[in-house]
Amino acid sequence: MNTVFVFGSNLAGRHGAGAARDARLEWEAKTGVGVGRTGWAYAIPTKDEKVRTLPLERIKPYVEEFMRYATEHPELKFLVTRIGCGLAGYVDAQIAPMFASAPQNCDLPQEWRMQ
Repeated sequence: MNTVFVFGSNLAGRHGAGAARDARLEWEAKTGVGVGRTGWAYAIPTKDEKVRTLPLERIKPYVEEFMRYATEHPELKFLVTRIGCGLAGYVDAQIAPMFASAPQNCDLPQEWRMQ
């Protein structure tokens, strides 16, 4: 396997709903880890430890950290979900620009390609 599932998480690493649940059940995301790679999943926090939505300026550094990781691992393909656009409540136009300089090995959501 060389595909990594990229999902929105919370800093407590409670992967109980949405794409985070899929990451835990299907991609080996580890409960209790809310940032970075575990198994074949990569968590980008969009919520805090108490599962409150993070402000965009707090999400952006986590996105930048992910992009560095993706750039350093050209052998992997990153399947990026619409992080922040579900349970966190943001819209595509708010999150997509953070991924504008994503490396070629990132498969971004179709909705973000139109932004």
